[in-house]
Amino acid sequence: MTTEPLPVQNEAGVTKTPHALARARKRQSLARFWREYRTHRGGLWGLAGLVLIALIAVFAPTLVGADSQSVTDAPGGALESPSGEFPLGTDQFGRSVLALLVWGARVSLTVGLLAAFLCVAIGTVVGIVAGHFHGWYSTVLMRVTDWFLVMPTLVLAIALATVMDRSIWTVILAIGVTTWPTTARLVRAQTLAVESRPYIERARALGGGHGHIMARHVLPNVMPLVLAQTTLVISSAILTEATLAFLGLGDPTITSWGGMLQDAREAGAVSAGDWWYLAPPGIAIALVALSFTLCGRAIESVLNPKLGVAR
Repeated sequence: MTTEPLPVQNEAGVTKTPHALARARKRQSLARFWREYRTHRGGLWGLAGLVLIALIAVFAPTLVGADSQSVTDAPGGALESPSGEFPLGTDQFGRSVLALLVWGARVSLTVGLLAAFLCVAIGTVVGIVAGHFHGWYSTVLMRVTDWFLVMPTLVLAIALATVMDRSIWTVILAIGVTTWPTTARLVRAQTLAVESRPYIERARALGGGHGHIMARHVLPNVMPLVLAQTTLVISSAILTEATLAFLGLGDPTITSWGGMLQDAREAGAVSAGDWWYLAPPGIAIALVALSFTLCGRAIESVLNPKLGVAR
C-alpha cells in the first residue's frame, strides 16, 4: 500500500505538497544565486562573452555558410591581407579566416565542455569514494591519484593522442583522463568535511547504506565545489586542445582554433609576418579561457563568500 505525501502549510497559509515546496525552494535558491552573481562585474563580463561565443558557434552555418571550409571552392587568393571582402584575410588555401574562426568555435567549445565533463565526473566519483571509504580503498585510490597528479598532464595527453586514432573523441578522452586528479583531491577533502557532520551519523544510525549516504547526503554538498571547478577545468581543456592541435595531434579533417595555428605555422605565416592568420585564433582561445575563468571565480565567490574574491 502506497501513501501520498501529506500537504504542508507554509508561512503564508497556502497548503502545498512537499514536492511543490522543494521546487519552490530550488527556485528561491536559483534566484538568490543570480542576485549574488550579478554583483560580480567580472562574472557578468565572462558570462556575456560565453553567451556571444556560444551563439556564434550554434549559428555558424547561417553566419558564414556551410561551404566556407571547402579547400576546392575557396573564394579568395592565398594569404590575402584583411580587406572589405575578407575582414581577417585568407589562409593558404584562400579561405576566409573569419569563417574558419567561427567554425573553430564549435570544435573548441565542444571539446572543452565534454572533456571537462569527463574530467569532473571521474574526479568526483574518485574523490567521494576515497573520502567515504577508509582503509585500503582510500589508500589505493589516492596513490593512483597522486601518480597522475605528479605526471605532466600535457605529456600524458600527447602520449594518448599519439597511440590512438586522430579524432576529436581521442582529444576529449586524452584530456579527460589526465586532468581529473585535482578535482578528485578537492572533492575528497570536501567529502571528509561533510562526513564529519552530525547528520551523517544520524543517517548511518537510521540504516542508511554507503550508496544512500554518498548519493543523497555527500554529493549534493560537494556539487557547489564541483560546479565551480568545472568552469575552471573547461578553460584548461580548451587550452590543452589547442596545444594538441598545434602539435599536429588533432583531427586534420575538422577546423579548430589550435588547428588554425598549426596550419598558419606550416604555411610560414610566422616568418612571413602574416599576423591576420596567427592573431585571431590565439586571441579567441585567450578570450574563451578568460571568460570561463571569470565565471568560475564569480561562482566560487557566490558559493563560498569567505574567499573574498574581488567584484
